[in-house]
Amino acid sequence: MKIFVIFVFISLHILPCLCFTSFVFGDSLVDAGNNDYLFTLSKADSPPYGIDFKPSGGKPTGRFTNGRTISDIVGQALGAKSFPPPYLAPNTQVDAIHRGINYASGASGILDETGSLFIERVPLREQVNYFEQSRNYMVNVMRENGTKELLKKAIFSLTTGSNDILNYVQPSIPFFEGDDKVSPSTFQDYMVFNLTTQLKRLHELGARKFIVVGVGPLGCIPFVRSLNLLASGKCSIKVNDLIQGYNKKLNKALDQLNQQLGPEAIFVYANSFDIVLRIILNYHQYGFENAIEPCCGGNFPPFVCFKGPNANTSALCDDRSKYVFWDAYHPTEAANIIIAKMLLDGDESVSFPINIRELYNYNS
Repeated sequence: MKIFVIFVFISLHILPCLCFTSFVFGDSLVDAGNNDYLFTLSKADSPPYGIDFKPSGGKPTGRFTNGRTISDIVGQALGAKSFPPPYLAPNTQVDAIHRGINYASGASGILDETGSLFIERVPLREQVNYFEQSRNYMVNVMRENGTKELLKKAIFSLTTGSNDILNYVQPSIPFFEGDDKVSPSTFQDYMVFNLTTQLKRLHELGARKFIVVGVGPLGCIPFVRSLNLLASGKCSIKVNDLIQGYNKKLNKALDQLNQQLGPEAIFVYANSFDIVLRIILNYHQYGFENAIEPCCGGNFPPFVCFKGPNANTSALCDDRSKYVFWDAYHPTEAANIIIAKMLLDGDESVSFPINIRELYNYNS
């Protein structure tokens, strides 16, 4: 083991690093397989999940879509040769140095209580704890200065908050329920406070380049449309208003962090709400034929997307590239490609104050 550590240490100082290193935090939108190692109801470990994921030959990897996630696509566009592995997979710590690590967990949220009905999941606070353990490993291999230099250049992305919102608006969820349910404004503030607390922790641990993704238009996803018995093509105004209020407060909080901690640190707000809503409302312009129904799992409860033992798939669409939604909650890879492209090269209306490609090249 000592020989291996010495080799890694020497190679990092002699060979120029042409790699793209990213540390991914969040929920099922970016989970790369962590939930496969948990006792949880939130899993994507069976077909047809991953059916279009080429590195696995179409086998499930724990990603909650048919192919790549947005973070996968962004990483490849910025030169990554492989994807950050899930933290909970065996023997991934060494990957923290060369590729980064994915800490995201399906059903998780900003708040520890979020997703409790799914049993095990890794809340954002615990994901940051995991990163701290990864950092300790890096220090053992690269020393403190080497670790600081690596983290200074790495990109930290956080895609979380959707499940907190869903838990708040869903009926019969034992979370801020009944007379104890806080007001929408208080709930938004609570989410922002807890998220910025974790951002500051990451900054203290050496993170300098952040992408913080706002919550998308959940009022338009098949799950919420069905739950609220909305007419075809209609979105829940109540849910989307709650999200837009939260996103506005989040954007303001990130602006304050930029003023307090910049320019050596920079926090980019990714406006996923407007991007996804634009795709849904103008889906034909983006090459889609269906922006209402999920490709897999059907449009009514229990929304299960699976491939049974007799090889019959539950309501799988014929052409996945023509659907915005893969299942009742998540976009298809085709939609993820469009979203990633906008975040990479878009203007300030979708990525503020700079886009992700500019963030990658950013030097304070």
